[in-house]
Amino acid sequence: MIDKDERLRFKPAAFVSSTPVPSVLCAARLAPQAVSAACVKSVAAHLLICLFALSGCSAVGPDYTKPALNAPAQWKTEPGWQVAQPKDQAVKGQWWTVFADAELSRLEEQTLSRNNNLVQAQARLDQARALTASASSALLPRLGLTAGNSRSRTSNDRPITQQNQVLTGSVQQSDFNAALNVSYELDLAGRVRRQIEGAKASQQQIASDLENTKLVLTAQLALSYFSLRELDTELSLVKEILSSQKSALSFVSSRYELGASSQLDVEQQRALMSGTESQIQTLMDQRSRFEHAIATLTGVAASEFAIKESATLPLPPQVPLVQPSLLLERRPDIASSERAVAAANAQIGVAKAAYFPTVNLGGIYGSDSNSSSFLFSTPALLWSVGVSATQTLYDAGRTEAGVNAAKAANTQAVAVYKQTVLNAFEEVENSLSTQKALLEASKSLGVAVRSSKTALSLSQARYEGGASSQLEFLLAQQSYLGYARQDVQNKGQQLLNTVVLVKAMGGGWSVP
Repeated sequence: MIDKDERLRFKPAAFVSSTPVPSVLCAARLAPQAVSAACVKSVAAHLLICLFALSGCSAVGPDYTKPALNAPAQWKTEPGWQVAQPKDQAVKGQWWTVFADAELSRLEEQTLSRNNNLVQAQARLDQARALTASASSALLPRLGLTAGNSRSRTSNDRPITQQNQVLTGSVQQSDFNAALNVSYELDLAGRVRRQIEGAKASQQQIASDLENTKLVLTAQLALSYFSLRELDTELSLVKEILSSQKSALSFVSSRYELGASSQLDVEQQRALMSGTESQIQTLMDQRSRFEHAIATLTGVAASEFAIKESATLPLPPQVPLVQPSLLLERRPDIASSERAVAAANAQIGVAKAAYFPTVNLGGIYGSDSNSSSFLFSTPALLWSVGVSATQTLYDAGRTEAGVNAAKAANTQAVAVYKQTVLNAFEEVENSLSTQKALLEASKSLGVAVRSSKTALSLSQARYEGGASSQLEFLLAQQSYLGYARQDVQNKGQQLLNTVVLVKAMGGGWSVP
């Protein structure tokens, strides 16, 4: 059953007594001057009472209030991270432009205009708008026009249905009719208003889903693009080292021919060079996969798409942080889950409205005649107007179960909303922690690359001068290759993590 306060809140202000509103039905097929004035006044009076009752009612069910959340005051950031102040310009709109990469911007625009997932998301939003318009139409009356024509014959042997009825034989006649119908449901319990409220919330939820789809796809494209560029840079480095190894093999082979070195030295250098060549093939395969992924995101067949190699990695930009409380307003997935709570809350009111009667107003104005020539004549006119009410007395607990189901769905939506917020905080903190670790690792790798490159030059000079073994030279080559590749991978990871951080903070989207 509904709560006591729900009944009190629902009580119409227009009802000044406990006398129920009777159903009224007046009809006439007479000349207008013959219509009873008392009947017309009675109809008008009862219709006004119903309309006043409608204006004095409030919709049943709980009014929506946004779930309360406790956002942390600040992020667990180390010194060096800038937290954006209200005067600062946060990343907005086309967030990928902060990387200043023209090719990335071109691919992002192509993704937004041609990606099929975005087409689906936009179609879902258009559908939600149509459903909202459909729900809103229930607040207005329905008008209809009917017309018909039939020819009938009664039986000469028809049974007598009334006393003193005299059979007059078979009768053949025509029936021509045309009428304007009006019907309107009085939204006394607010069922229609709650449905509209829920439809609008669902529309806003799907609009946020569309923005979230844009954010996810553009971030996915940026991740694939920077992964590809990191592989391009790594390939360029490995090819450069391979060229150096080929020169070293030529030098070792010449020494072997002169008898200054053994065949072991030659085979060891050749094995090192072959291993580097195999690494190039692996890197090329990985690059092709990212290239194919970008093609699919931009709406192009993988076999018809290619990106030129470029061994230039942009520097990761410094992204100002927003306060944790502002994160709730910037992330479209959080906005979507919050609107889902509002839609679920409205469904509680829709379910509770089943406890109350359904009241309908109806009217007909038209004409009915046995001859088409007299169809719209004064004697053929007819009209009717009335009020009807339907109240369920017993449904074996179906309504109560519907209310309980709506409340449970609302509880689920609130839990999903709160978990979405917690996940958002976790994503930002993870990105900040990862970026800090990558920056610290980058400093150490820079030292390792410079030292290993110097060691390689010294080892090569010592080997060529006969002051060291070839094994020392091979180890120096492997050491430099390993540190140099780690350095490139670290720079690529910094770019990828920057994209993840921007996405975790909502990209360039904010609630209008």
